[in-house]
Amino acid sequence: MSTSATPDRFTLPDFPWDSLSGHAAQARKHQGGVVDLSVGTPVDEVDGKLQAALNSVAGIPGYPTTHGTAELREAAVAAMARRFGVTGLDPAAVLPTIGSKELVAWLPTLLGLRPGDVVALPELAYPTYEVGARLAGAEVVRLADGQAPPPGTKLVWLNSPSNPTGRVLPAEGLAEAVRAARAVGAVVASDECYLSLGWDAQPVSALHPRVRDGSLDGLLAVHSLSKSSSLAGYRAGFLTGDPVLVARLLEIRKHAGMMVPRPVQAAVTAALADDEHVAVQRERYRARREVLLPALKAAGFTVEHSTAGLYLWSTRGEDAWDTVSWLAGRGILVAPGTFYGPGGGKHVRVALTASDERVAAAAERLQG
Repeated sequence: MSTSATPDRFTLPDFPWDSLSGHAAQARKHQGGVVDLSVGTPVDEVDGKLQAALNSVAGIPGYPTTHGTAELREAAVAAMARRFGVTGLDPAAVLPTIGSKELVAWLPTLLGLRPGDVVALPELAYPTYEVGARLAGAEVVRLADGQAPPPGTKLVWLNSPSNPTGRVLPAEGLAEAVRAARAVGAVVASDECYLSLGWDAQPVSALHPRVRDGSLDGLLAVHSLSKSSSLAGYRAGFLTGDPVLVARLLEIRKHAGMMVPRPVQAAVTAALADDEHVAVQRERYRARREVLLPALKAAGFTVEHSTAGLYLWSTRGEDAWDTVSWLAGRGILVAPGTFYGPGGGKHVRVALTASDERVAAAAERLQG
C-alpha cells in the first residue's frame, strides 16, 4: 500500500497525454500513417436511432433538469436490470452526468471530502481518480489486491473491468471489497464504464444482488455511454445506487448547474432502451480484439488480464517508455503503463478503439 499526501488541492499532476507528444510525432512519420491506440476514443458512427433522438428535442428552448427526465431515469433502471441483472433500483436514484469523467473528478468534492480524508483506489487506475482526490485536498492510497482500506478512508474506487488492465473482479471479490469499505465507513464508487464488454470473463456490477449484501447503502455505480453506444462526443453518462447519496449529490449539482443538455438526455434515453446497437458495437470491438491480440503475442508481447474492456495490457519485459518508443517507430502509438500508477512501469495499454483498417495495419506492422 502506498500513500501520497496532497496538501495543496490545486497541485495536480501533469496531464499524462501531453508527455506522448514526441512519440506521437514519431509515429506520424510512418509512411502508412499513425495507428493511434493510445486513447480509448470511439471511432464508429453514432447509431441513427440515437442521432434521431438527439434531434427530436433540438428545438426545445428551456433549461434541462439536473435530475433528467423521468423517461431517462426509468430507461436506466430497466437497462441495469435487463443487461446486468441489477434489480431493485429506484428511478429517483438515477442521476444523469456530463459524461463520466466530470463525475469521477468531482465526486470526492461533492461528497464533502476534505484534507485528512483518504480516497482509496486500485494500484493501477484511471488517473482521474487521483485527480479528484487532489481537487478535494484528500490523500490517496493505492490498494493491492484484496487489501482493506485504512481507517480514515471516505471513498473507495472500484473498477471492473479495469482501465487499464481489463481485469474482471468476480462477484465474491467485489462483495469482499464492499464489505471492507463499509467496515471503515467509506462510500464505494464503482466505475462500470466497460461492464458490457466482457470477453473471457463476465463482469458484474457492484450493485448486483450477489455483491451488495442486501443493501445499496453506501454504493454508487458510475456508467458511461461513451464506449457501449459510441457517445463520447455527446458526454453522456449516469450515476445510480444508494438513494440517499444520489439525492445529496443531486442537490449539490442543482446549485452548481451540472445539467446534461436536453437533446443528450433524449439520446441517452434511446440508447438505454435499445440493446441492438450495443450488441453491434460490442461485435466491432470483439473483431478488432481478435486481430490485435494474436498479433501482439506473435510479436513477443505478453498480454496480461485483458479478459474484458477495450484495452490489452501488454509487456515486453522492459521499461514502458522503451516499448512506447519501439511501437512508435512502427507507426503505432500506445499509452505507457506509468500513466496508471507506479506498478505499470513495464506495461503499455493498447486500445481496441481504432477502425478495422487501422487495427489491421497495426497487426501487419507488428509482424515486420
